[in-house]
Amino acid sequence: MKIALVGYGKMGKIIDEIAAKRGHEIVARLKETPTAENLNRPDVVIEFSLPEVAFDNIKVCLENKIPVICGTTGWLEKKEEIEKIAVENAAAFLYGSNFSLGVNLFFALNEKLADLMKNVDEYSCQLEEIHHVHKKDAPSGTAISIAEGIFKNNPRFDAWKLDETQGNQLGIFAIREDEVPGTHSVFYKSEVDEIEIKHTAFNRSGFALGAVVAAEWIKDKKGNFTMKDVLGL
Repeated sequence: MKIALVGYGKMGKIIDEIAAKRGHEIVARLKETPTAENLNRPDVVIEFSLPEVAFDNIKVCLENKIPVICGTTGWLEKKEEIEKIAVENAAAFLYGSNFSLGVNLFFALNEKLADLMKNVDEYSCQLEEIHHVHKKDAPSGTAISIAEGIFKNNPRFDAWKLDETQGNQLGIFAIREDEVPGTHSVFYKSEVDEIEIKHTAFNRSGFALGAVVAAEWIKDKKGNFTMKDVLGL
């Protein structure tokens, strides 16, 4: 495949290496805004940029009918608009708050646990995410996806906020430490015990590999997708 990388920071460089190892050609490595010209006719775009420019980056690609794999978080208030643009242009769009295989299995485990806990009122629920100090958004997109999985399966909760909460709001603790790639935990706590599930990333390679696998999967498809579609979860 011919792949254009939009956003060429740490993740972009790791994706570059993994894509090359899997036999793909990188036709553009962009730190600037993509255009029909500088994208160089790719089969797919992998977009890992910044929250403030993600929407415009994705919009340009979709309007040029180029499939987009997006891993940028912190811009989701405009996600529905992007999904509409994808449909209008008969293009394909896949957003992932986290492309790691392990994290996507963790999402499924989280939803199952939320369903099991929905009638056990003795337990409160809190989330914790730990990332490197350079991460721009808080909470992480992965933590928001975890929270949404809980909302979908446990009617006791319908919103989240940073720090500890009570009632129907989930508290998310966002911690920034050195060069931590990403650690996410869900806690159910009562007066007598605590249940915890946790995913710890050791490096960024798992995220990058998942993004390339998603790019391979989305070629020639149209519509809006998630990693659940890619992995058949």
